Amino acid sequence: MPVTTSESAITGVEGYVAEFERFQQTLNEPAGLTALRRRAIARFAELGFPTLRQEEWRLTNVAPVAQGAFHWPENDPDAVAPGLLAPHTFDAAARLVFVDGRFSPRHSFVGELPPGTVVASLAEVLAREPERLEPWLARFAKFDRHPFVALNTAFLRDGAFVHVPRGAVTGPIHLLFLSSGEEGRPTLSFPRNLFVAGEGSQTAIVETYAGEGAYFTAPVTELVAGPSAVIDHYKVQRESLGAFHLATFQVQGERAAVPSSHSISIGGALVRNDVNAVLDGEGIDCILNGLYFGDGRQVVDNHMRVEHAKPHCASHELYKGVLDGKSRAVFNGLIHVHKGAQKTDAKQSNRNLLLSRDAIANSNPQLEIFADDVKCTHGSTVGQLDEDAVFYLRSRGIGAEAARSLLTYAFASDIVERIKIEPVRRDLEEFLFTRLPMGEVVRQAV
Repeated sequence: MPVTTSESAITGVEGYVAEFERFQQTLNEPAGLTALRRRAIARFAELGFPTLRQEEWRLTNVAPVAQGAFHWPENDPDAVAPGLLAPHTFDAAARLVFVDGRFSPRHSFVGELPPGTVVASLAEVLAREPERLEPWLARFAKFDRHPFVALNTAFLRDGAFVHVPRGAVTGPIHLLFLSSGEEGRPTLSFPRNLFVAGEGSQTAIVETYAGEGAYFTAPVTELVAGPSAVIDHYKVQRESLGAFHLATFQVQGERAAVPSSHSISIGGALVRNDVNAVLDGEGIDCILNGLYFGDGRQVVDNHMRVEHAKPHCASHELYKGVLDGKSRAVFNGLIHVHKGAQKTDAKQSNRNLLLSRDAIANSNPQLEIFADDVKCTHGSTVGQLDEDAVFYLRSRGIGAEAARSLLTYAFASDIVERIKIEPVRRDLEEFLFTRLPMGEVVRQAV
């Protein structure tokens, strides 16, 4: 079933505002959530789609999204062929599958989990126990300055809710979001995810985004790491080359929490990842790593903001990009140290490897420091393969193409090797072997 009764294409700011009026008439929900949606769509109407005149978007043109005509999907989520899911699945403690942003019970399962652990469709929880979400949902990912967060909040319908209670330890939880891109009808979806790790709990969550055809998806994920919680998060974005993926990931850390996230961007015509972390308790240790690939005319934009709000916190960020063809990458990273956040230890690094003369990487790491007893560093590099290293490998009997692929693999594997979930790491290694020229030679060498 379609999400609304609208059969016409949605385009432009006015189109989304008009569609919202139809959409909200289909809902039966608490007044507070309805009011939240109305504030969000009103804010989107004020902001409009971002333009190149805005500093935060001056290098990323979203005109194909703003001017594109998208439809609510009409297919049945349970009708998707299992073969389309198989390449993206692995053994997990629980798996939730969403097709075009809608939950598929047929393809999902929840195994044995610690008592009190919830792994469920957000729509189901909203229908049964909306009060359970109230302390966290839409409290951290703000839509006042971000139009795509505003759109997601206005149209939020389904996604994943994961709640790991105090002291619980779970195996990996897999969330698979598949977009269908109906032929001749580019689709849209607004997945909304909420992850809450209770005090002293431990868990790992993998978000996988994949699809076929042309579509627009704008997911928002809020992660709340409670006191002393350890949560490993992985996002693997393997969208089709006709996809527009504009995502926001929001981390809220409490005292002594250890949140980590690894973001992998492989597909998509236009990809934008806004990653924000607020370290709002003493003793937090936050890791945010990323690896992105570009080819053809792909555009990959990573915008990051890490706020050190309390003393004695550490953050470590390493983002690496491999760009070929006429692809472009943007990295804009900001570490903001609040007044009073003494003993902050923050490191931010962005490194880009250009495999083509036509590839472009724009990197802008920044620091804003309002405390005087801190240790903060940042840096970026943009360059091509080291010809001395290529020459060294060739002198050992390795061909020129294989030598370049070996060095590219070494550059990317620095991030891949940090992924703790073996099937995810192995799958990305296989991707590298397949993508690189002379990949079999690289496989044998490593």
